[in-house]
Amino acid sequence: MRPRIPATVVTGFLGAGKTSLIRHLLETANGRRLALIINEFGDLGVDRGLIAGCGIAGCADEDVIELANGCICCTVADDFLPTIETLLARREPPDHIVVETSGLALPKPLVKAFAWPEVRSRVTVDGVVAVIDGAAVAEGRFADDPEAVEAQRRADPALDHDNPLEEVYEDQLLAADLIVLNKADLLHPEGRRAIRRDLAATLPRTVKVVESVRGRVAPAVLLGLSAAVEDDIENRPSHHDGEEEHDHDDFESFTVPLPEVADPEALARRLATALAAHDILRLKGFAAVPGKELRLVIQGVGRRLERYFDRPWRPDEPRRGEIVVIGLSGLDRAAIAAAIAG
Repeated sequence: MRPRIPATVVTGFLGAGKTSLIRHLLETANGRRLALIINEFGDLGVDRGLIAGCGIAGCADEDVIELANGCICCTVADDFLPTIETLLARREPPDHIVVETSGLALPKPLVKAFAWPEVRSRVTVDGVVAVIDGAAVAEGRFADDPEAVEAQRRADPALDHDNPLEEVYEDQLLAADLIVLNKADLLHPEGRRAIRRDLAATLPRTVKVVESVRGRVAPAVLLGLSAAVEDDIENRPSHHDGEEEHDHDDFESFTVPLPEVADPEALARRLATALAAHDILRLKGFAAVPGKELRLVIQGVGRRLERYFDRPWRPDEPRRGEIVVIGLSGLDRAAIAAAIAG
């Protein structure tokens, strides 16, 4: 019998650094055949574009499979199994499968899919890696004080539910075999220690924590955990255990088209204004700058905004950009689009 192919599930909240971690993994694979299944919440395949545009040798289009029609935990029956079966049917199956979930996905339903008969005999879940944004967690954005939340609930009947962001964040941690504390360079030593204490208090079992900057973690640390997670799923509790299904009605996303941007600094100011004025969780996309052969990549998390040029525009590719806006339901789409357009 052929040995089962190991699969690593990479989960983490929006902007935590999952794509950076996978890009570094590709750069340091040393000939290992990695198959990527990339899933994101949004209309634009930005994450796949970042990876495919990074110029890494061996990063061919046919080795990057993207599921862009919703979170993996919601569409697993329709898309995930056929994708895995396509990989397994290749003349040369991959050495390792890496699944990047949406930032809004719950990893537990995905892990359960690996136990289905169509997959179980050929693939094993080597481990679940949760990437967290150290700076955001230190600011308390995804680690709410349970006592304060309860006090708010009692004071306001409209808050008769848990913070959905906190639930998603905790469910990702509870499923993890390894936690990557990313953006560690933005934290003071005491901040790092405080996050580690909070993680230890949240997790019901011992989970290793490694620190990283821009997702740079060695493959030997990420791969080869041999956790056989599909056999250990009951030891990974979830806020949504017992539910028939999970939906993402708490979140929404939409796309804002961008014509060529003559003044990137002005665009950055408009994006920063939109981030500050609206409850936007994430901005991501591309822009074309006149006179520049490279695409301008835009990433915004919280109130932090990052820009860099990644790859040349292809001759057959329209020089127009798009920005995906992700946030809590109820975003004022018209106001945000107007703020971005200027």
